[in-house]
Amino acid sequence: MENRKIKVLVVDDSALIRNVMKEIIDREKDMVCVGAAPDPIVAREMIKALNPDVLTLDVEMPKMDGLDFLERLMRLRPMPVVMVSTLTERGSDITFRALELGAVDFVSKPKMDIARGMEEYAAEIADKIRAAAQSHVHAKKTVAPMVVQEKLSADAILPSNVPVRFASTEKLIIIGASTGGTEAIKEVLTRFPADVPGILVTQHMPENFTKSFAERLNSLCKISVKEAEHNERILPGHAYIAPGHSHLLLKRSGANYMTELNQGPPVNRHRPSVDVLFRSAANVAGANAMGIILTGMGKDGAQGMLEMKQAGSFTIAQDEASCVVFGMPREAIALGGAAEVLPLQNVARRTLDYLASCGRGNRV
Repeated sequence: MENRKIKVLVVDDSALIRNVMKEIIDREKDMVCVGAAPDPIVAREMIKALNPDVLTLDVEMPKMDGLDFLERLMRLRPMPVVMVSTLTERGSDITFRALELGAVDFVSKPKMDIARGMEEYAAEIADKIRAAAQSHVHAKKTVAPMVVQEKLSADAILPSNVPVRFASTEKLIIIGASTGGTEAIKEVLTRFPADVPGILVTQHMPENFTKSFAERLNSLCKISVKEAEHNERILPGHAYIAPGHSHLLLKRSGANYMTELNQGPPVNRHRPSVDVLFRSAANVAGANAMGIILTGMGKDGAQGMLEMKQAGSFTIAQDEASCVVFGMPREAIALGGAAEVLPLQNVARRTLDYLASCGRGNRV
């Protein structure tokens, strides 16, 4: 295996952020900051000279807006880009636009005590740079493997293999994703009709962004999309997005499926965790739930999808060619958790076909 470092170019108008980002990157054994540019004009020349593997790009900068630069970059010289965004409502809207334009992922920039705040995100920043370097935005490069940290499993939140105790014919769709998932989830949800069964979604995302993400999807979809709240009934034609501060679980109250929010420890280093959502669906809904795992780095959701399949759920994994990062689906497939592996553009149609084969069609 080629032992080379990921070359990263930092673009940010703040000298403080540039210095902090450089320190975070250079302390990692598998990456190096090859340069830091104060604006897109300088960055354009540095890209030509340094040929970086990954670009970190501030959203709001002088001389040229980050989105304008990103749009031109993805058209003329596509490369993996991780956006650096402030934790504001406007910042989240701009960030989602950046993801639509082709950015792989984003890092939250705190508004207060920036240097300390960025240091707290150091591991996340490094992981997202690694994911970007392995993404399908450009030719895949071999990079040094990331250091595997100890991770809690879904056992930290709820036990497995709990028998389904209630008979029901109501169907549910359970979706998990990470890197590249905001666009993948949009692709799936916008294809669903208004009478589709209730949907639960866990996407790895900071809590300041999940509400904006849900609102953005709600404006684009035929179904209603909202950030999940604790103890609300799951309704047909509605999708519930896990808030960034809590695990989202499925539970039962009499004849109704309900949401549960849990602020237990991160699972697979994530809260919300896909494994937690999938396990709860396996325990509570069994064959009445179907599971979908989309693009993302790591293995969160793989074990949970296997548990769903073993409980009788129909399961789908996104294929490698259509993934931004083929991590989570690959792990689910390797464990035997995926009944089918499909291109992203076919996932919604196959879901509806499966529901029709169950005798429900799109009727709920």
